[in-house]
Amino acid sequence: MHGVFSVQPSSPGGTVSDEDETRFGRVVADLAVENGIDHFVYSSGGAVGEKPTGMGHFDSKAHIEAHIRTLPITATIIRPACFMEMLVMPGFGLDEGRFNFFMKPDQAMQLVAVEDIGKFVAAIFADKLQFSGKTLDIASDTVTGKDLEATFTQRAGFPISYARFSEEVLEQNPFLRKLAELMDDGTLEGKADLDSCWKIIPDLQRFGDWLAKTGRPAFEAALGKSGTWAYNT
Repeated sequence: MHGVFSVQPSSPGGTVSDEDETRFGRVVADLAVENGIDHFVYSSGGAVGEKPTGMGHFDSKAHIEAHIRTLPITATIIRPACFMEMLVMPGFGLDEGRFNFFMKPDQAMQLVAVEDIGKFVAAIFADKLQFSGKTLDIASDTVTGKDLEATFTQRAGFPISYARFSEEVLEQNPFLRKLAELMDDGTLEGKADLDSCWKIIPDLQRFGDWLAKTGRPAFEAALGKSGTWAYNT
């Protein structure tokens, strides 16, 4: 076995705790060392950095990153930006002709399609010399709330208005409130060098293109499906 790509479930999905995620990530890395793996690639998160965020499912990834850096193994850490797939989950109001999210209308946030993460991992495995020991923030696009309004409206064929979650919603949901705070302090904005990302993978997807193709079925489902946001713990 040449390489291991390590990615764990996290607590917002409701199936594991933050402690579980940290333990899983450390164990996988330790097993890679024990089995003489040539190249270890760990998928962390774009919000992870030198300072704790105060949110367990981000800080658990920081703990895993720190553990990997102590191990005698060739490793690369990737930090994907916000998944495009998150924007077409039911519960954000698309079925009511609106979209609510963390950003203020003029705030910008980087995005990446989940399938494009695999392209980065393949490129990393193919060039150990270039990526060995590196931590790489990855993204393919940057959007503002106003951009989302325009793109959703164009792809839906009818008006979709954008607004940040109301203060009432944020007050009632500490999880969403903390995400909004991390958006305001720049933690969730994204730190990827988009030009470098596009040089590594020339066929990355902009959000509008992804929404018209791969993301179209989920977008259409969200337009016709009410509900609450799945990640609400």
